[in-house]
Amino acid sequence: MPSVHSTSPEQTLRSRHTAKRATNLSLSADVLDAARMLKINVSQVCDSHLREVVRREQERRWREEHADFIAAYNATIEADGLPLDEWRSF
Repeated sequence: MPSVHSTSPEQTLRSRHTAKRATNLSLSADVLDAARMLKINVSQVCDSHLREVVRREQERRWREEHADFIAAYNATIEADGLPLDEWRSF
């Protein structure tokens, strides 16, 4: 029987981290000139920042998509307490 493997968008981002694709960007000329003068790797900075922006957006959307479940779970915990709470020693 084949196994079912689900890959989150974040895992997909990490697994493709080494694959690069050329793209065109429009950047402010003064900032680009300053970055070049300072020998800043613009591609690396853009990639790092975009990766972080994508991660935050994926996280925000996950919270939004699961908000009903989270609210219901929190309400259950509020009403009934944590499962196995009576055996907790801390």
